[in-house]
Amino acid sequence: MDWMTRMNAALDYIESRLTEEISYAEAAKKACCPAQHFQRMFALVTDIPLSEYIRRRRLTLAAFELQHSPSKVVDIALKFGYESPEAFARAFQQLHGTTPTQARSMGTTLKAYPRLTFQFILKGATEMNYRIEKAGAFRTVGEMLTVDTERAFEQIPLRWSEAAEDGLFGRLFEIGRFDAPIRGLLGVLAEGKWGQAETFDYHLAIASDAPLPEGMAELVFPEALWAVFSVPGSPNGLQEAWKRLYTEWLPSSPYELANLPAVEAYLPPEEKRNELWIPVISKS
Repeated sequence: MDWMTRMNAALDYIESRLTEEISYAEAAKKACCPAQHFQRMFALVTDIPLSEYIRRRRLTLAAFELQHSPSKVVDIALKFGYESPEAFARAFQQLHGTTPTQARSMGTTLKAYPRLTFQFILKGATEMNYRIEKAGAFRTVGEMLTVDTERAFEQIPLRWSEAAEDGLFGRLFEIGRFDAPIRGLLGVLAEGKWGQAETFDYHLAIASDAPLPEGMAELVFPEALWAVFSVPGSPNGLQEAWKRLYTEWLPSSPYELANLPAVEAYLPPEEKRNELWIPVISKS
């Protein structure tokens, strides 16, 4: 089964449960994708967070039902996952610009968000610099953050900026292991609740064999195969690498994502580049 087929299978699952509880972990399973990657991949590929896509689809179907069904507003609200008519009315007004009651009147303008369909177009006009590494086991130590999935690109850079001022980097360098497979300061996208909730665990860390300092967290990585992408050290370099990883490299490569945390490696400024380390397994 190819990448496009898998992603559309995940959408099939989401569409089939718009009036029920949707498990992001189950959607990831349908896509044959580790749960910690699925929400990030969906948002980067579609330019819309998964939760927002689901909200729009539910309110689109709710609008259709209001126009073509005699069901009460409260019943339609409950059907599409809203705990009260008031919560449903607020969400409906925000999306459609009108109330559920007014939506039943002829001539009322409403918004429809159709179902997405994944169609990957492999361009290949710009090369991607990568290498495959088999790295031995290593351990990371650092600060663990709970990050809002939809605000990750806002919250994480803010914490990195603050960490440069409050001395965290210095404390990490004091305990760093500089012969580790992955160099530099690390942003580790640990699984945590990723794929099962609206937050995930993010470690601002370094490879280390030192005793665990008070207030810090550790992660232990087994020996694994990694796809390593070298990217410019610009602010958007890693974000662009993530998007191209999901839309260009993975669909055409002989590898799949492994169920391990991905790592963003921030190298010394003089190197003018960073690295994205993605754990992979062979498709065969």
